[in-house]
Amino acid sequence: MMRIYNTLQGIVIHHEHQYFLAQTADWATFINRKNLFDAIVDDLQELSADRHLEELIDSSLLAPIQHQEIWASGVTYYRSREARVKESQDAQGGDFYNKVYDAERPELFFKAIAHRTVGPGGHVRIRKDSNWNVPEPELTLFICSAGTIEGYTVGNDMSSRDIEGENPLYLPQAKSYTGAAALGPCLLVQKEPIDPNTNIGIEIIRDTAVLFSEVISINQMKRSHTELVDYLFRELDFPHGVYLMTGTGIIPADDFTLLGGDIININIAGIGTLTNTVAS
Repeated sequence: MMRIYNTLQGIVIHHEHQYFLAQTADWATFINRKNLFDAIVDDLQELSADRHLEELIDSSLLAPIQHQEIWASGVTYYRSREARVKESQDAQGGDFYNKVYDAERPELFFKAIAHRTVGPGGHVRIRKDSNWNVPEPELTLFICSAGTIEGYTVGNDMSSRDIEGENPLYLPQAKSYTGAAALGPCLLVQKEPIDPNTNIGIEIIRDTAVLFSEVISINQMKRSHTELVDYLFRELDFPHGVYLMTGTGIIPADDFTLLGGDIININIAGIGTLTNTVAS
């Protein structure tokens, strides 16, 4: 496996305990290649390792996105289905989510573009017109323009549960706003698909106290990654590739809502930890 980092000084490749600086600084072009792992291995033949590049990762890390869109999948875990049914029961919308969970066609929706996306260490936001907000930790796929899964990163799908629960048609407002998506810390690139037993973990810290912590395996997903990608690419083209958040199986209790200053740590084994603070 290898990890690719987008930094202010360029693209840093971490492979076999060595660090390399890519010859191009154009993130979108660099990652949008079919058989990306093999392509980067070929690139490394022209590069020299530099152990000092690790310092760039600590000091100038950016979100692993440039011109790509972010899309998202909903109700892909049983726990998400249960939460959606409960939050929308007063609006009699629970039946919609039952149908989505059991349907052949998955729920897919637009989440963000690059300039609305937050990177590692950045501030995610909660809507001023919402009173019930949560982070959603999600394994996020990078799919190149040819439609093949080429990498993985950590995603935070910030969500306004009260807005979505009021009416399912309000989902775009509950999900897509400035600072509602975070990605990072890197793009994991490997020859084989990610291990289905990989764990996603989250902790939410307020005033140094851990308010919430949970771990789930991605093998709890009802739908396969290739199935989600197939539906996404049926009638859409992505000239720079696209990121796809694959849904969450971790949702805090119904009496929890994020507050300004909360720290969100989302970890996926093999990729790393995405840390963000909620803007005040």
